[in-house]
Amino acid sequence: MSKKTVHVYIRGNVQGVWFRANTKEEAKKQGVHGWVRNMSDGRVEALFEGERKAVDAMVEWCHRGSPLSNVKNVKVQEMSTPVGCPDFKIKH
Repeated sequence: MSKKTVHVYIRGNVQGVWFRANTKEEAKKQGVHGWVRNMSDGRVEALFEGERKAVDAMVEWCHRGSPLSNVKNVKVQEMSTPVGCPDFKIKH
C-alpha cells in the first residue's frame, strides 16, 4: 500500500458554507488524517495524509466541495515527507 501526503489550497466561495466541517466528515469516511482551516485571504487550506487512493479521493472531493460552496480553484502540492497527523481536525 502506498502512502501520500498533500497540501491543498481551495479558492472560491469556501468560507461560511460548512466547507471545513464537510471536509472533516469526508476525511473520516476516507480514513485520511490531517487538518483543514480557513485562511485570512478567503481560501481554505488543508493537509491530507493516508493511502494514495484515499488522498486522491479527498483532492477530488475538494474540487466539488461542500453543498453550499462554489469552488473556483484547487492547488495541490505533493509533499515528500509525511507529517504524521494522528487524526483529522479543524484548525482555528
